[in-house]
Amino acid sequence: MFKFLHAADIHLDSPLQKLNHYEGAPVEELRHATRRAFENMVELAMLEDVAFVLIAGDLYDGDWKDYNTGLYFISQMSRLREADIPVYIVAGNHDAASKITKTLRLPDGVTLFATERPETFRRDKDGVAIHGQSFSTPAVKKNLTTNYPSPLPGYFNIGVLHTCATGREGHEPYAPCTTADLQSKGYDYWALGHVHQREVLLDDPLSIFPGNVQGRHVRETGPKGCMRVMVDNHGHAAAEFKPLDVIRWFRLEVDASGIEKPYEVIDMINVQLEGFLEQNEGLPLIARVEVNGACAAHDELAADLERWTNELRSASLYSGSEMIWVEKIKLRSTPPLEMQSVDSAGGPLAELIHHLNEVRSDPDQLMNLGGVLEELRKKLPKELGQGDEGLLLDDPKWLAQILGQVSPMLIRRLMGKRGNQ
Repeated sequence: MFKFLHAADIHLDSPLQKLNHYEGAPVEELRHATRRAFENMVELAMLEDVAFVLIAGDLYDGDWKDYNTGLYFISQMSRLREADIPVYIVAGNHDAASKITKTLRLPDGVTLFATERPETFRRDKDGVAIHGQSFSTPAVKKNLTTNYPSPLPGYFNIGVLHTCATGREGHEPYAPCTTADLQSKGYDYWALGHVHQREVLLDDPLSIFPGNVQGRHVRETGPKGCMRVMVDNHGHAAAEFKPLDVIRWFRLEVDASGIEKPYEVIDMINVQLEGFLEQNEGLPLIARVEVNGACAAHDELAADLERWTNELRSASLYSGSEMIWVEKIKLRSTPPLEMQSVDSAGGPLAELIHHLNEVRSDPDQLMNLGGVLEELRKKLPKELGQGDEGLLLDDPKWLAQILGQVSPMLIRRLMGKRGNQ
């Protein structure tokens, strides 16, 4: 019986992303978050007295030129060496882009798998055979599992692989493979990396993406950490997730339907934020808030969203003892429509209402709308079309959502003008 840790996607010293620099924002905390999470992993390894640690790629974060990152890593590895806990690493796409990876000599007790072909390291003490291959370039598009060796008889065989598997949203299609590819090798456990969301890809053999150790932006929400794997005397593996993160990102969706005053919306959000703090055992939190629903408070919120965002930040800093930070408020709410007025609308306004509803429910018409708006996008700053905040003009769902927000405002303005005539 033995234990080991399986981690991946550490991205040491990854820069913080898309966090507004406002007073009270955890800028310094985030800057050092990946190091602190990595230290938590080292401490967990020593506390659990594991036999070894596996890192399935992306230890570093791209083409870093600052050797302090590498020196920090070596200092942490010296702690594990003193505890007689070896570390086995495959280089991922970010590691392959790092000059540190190529030039900094690794300390005793740390093994980096070769890039030319898969390697196997036997641990006779535990009866373990660890197979792996590092990325040779930042973009490996071939299936690396093809050349992984056959399992060693009588050993607990582990494959360490940095892969997109069959493809995962938001991740480059590197070292693709299928579940059948993994099963065909006859290994007992696959330690996977590259996908930042924790996922059990296979139950037999147990094949796991542990996710990254620390969320760095709003697309990396929820608890982050590594897997502690226990192997019994019969060679059966059982994995348990162990959180390592020191700051946690999350999304909060609130329904503001029927609320009349902006301060009421702010108070409602703040109560829910406090609840998240309790659910996450007091860990510092960073929130992306999305306000939905038809409410009378919409116009005031939309007129000065920066003000109300800072009102929420102020309230959350006060009530959360500076443990909750609001990254951004996304206003998806709409002004309420007086249904009687809408129903009684006749002539061109009634036709417009009917047409807008028709477009929202028809993917083909939504795509036509996206094509028309594409000309407008070409005239806008480039950054408006990028990332999760970009203009998704080829996404019918996104277009329908935007049309749903715009339609009530357009109709209210037209009804107002008609009433003034």
